[in-house]
Amino acid sequence: MSVNPERPYQDLPPLPPACNLHTPKIIRKTISASRALATAGTSAKRLPNPNILIHAIPLLEARASSEIENIVTTNDELFKAASNVANPTLATREALNYREALYTGYQSLKQRPLCLNTATLVCSVITGNNSEVRTGSGTYIGRSDTKKRIYTPPQGREEIIRHLNHWENFMHRNQDFDPLIKMALLHYQFEAIHPFSDGNGRTGRILNVLFLVESNLLDQPITYLSGYIVENKGEYYERLNAVTQNADWESWIEFILTAVEVTSEWTDHLVTRIYQLIDQTTEQLKDTKLPVRDLAHLLFTQPYLRYADLMETQGISRPTATKWAEALTQCGIVERQKVGKNVIFINWQYLDELFNTPLPR
Repeated sequence: MSVNPERPYQDLPPLPPACNLHTPKIIRKTISASRALATAGTSAKRLPNPNILIHAIPLLEARASSEIENIVTTNDELFKAASNVANPTLATREALNYREALYTGYQSLKQRPLCLNTATLVCSVITGNNSEVRTGSGTYIGRSDTKKRIYTPPQGREEIIRHLNHWENFMHRNQDFDPLIKMALLHYQFEAIHPFSDGNGRTGRILNVLFLVESNLLDQPITYLSGYIVENKGEYYERLNAVTQNADWESWIEFILTAVEVTSEWTDHLVTRIYQLIDQTTEQLKDTKLPVRDLAHLLFTQPYLRYADLMETQGISRPTATKWAEALTQCGIVERQKVGKNVIFINWQYLDELFNTPLPR
């Protein structure tokens, strides 16, 4: 099979593919990825405050998924902007839009199953526009440096809708595949359809997370799949294209399963370190008159802490918040930093673990 990248791929085959997807290699990889994801989910449930991960991992996911599209910000810039202590750059704002789109999609699952409407909603939040299925032609997918076209998706709104209907039907009606394999198939198909004028890659990666939630493999959208993809960006696009050109589904599925396994192991390690750091923080505070448990949890849900955060969450006055923040600084738990007109107190021990712990190899 060979698809001409210069011509719209109108005859994109519907799912499931007409090949064996239960090879020994895929079965083994599915089992190990499923175990790793389940272990990470169990670990996350043991955290004293579930908001610790929901405040952190979606931001990391947002930064990584945006970087895949060459929208580059730093974790520090992104977390500060999310904590309202710094004005976002344009790239940081786009990453914040991604996080908002992820949260919006997650909330929408309470009203309806994952579907085209979900994708449209997510894409609209990402781009800041009312996204609709493409009607025009001329969609370019290729290298920005050489201007070489790599792929041309289906053209014509009716044709795109037809493919999306097959995509949606497969998502909800075909139960012959493990959910992780199904996610890989759905992600390829969505990117191959490329239904919107902009934001398809980021929308597709959010749909991955939402599919895991809908399939009851995650309780909350706390997977860092884009962290693996951005580190292996070249292979990600190579494997996508190999499905189109050579029907090489096995390598593509193996790539996605590896992303699930590696990032799940990373999450499990992170949870273990958070436990250790909370215990360490509690020990450092034990001889103070501060509310040890409440502050220890707060420092990990809001590692860029403002006086206003202390006042709001602890129900204290500004003078008391100032005294508590000073005590935290003297204990070496936080570092005081001036950002514009704001004074913030940063839990660098946690952020260093969050930002700099590499994915398992």
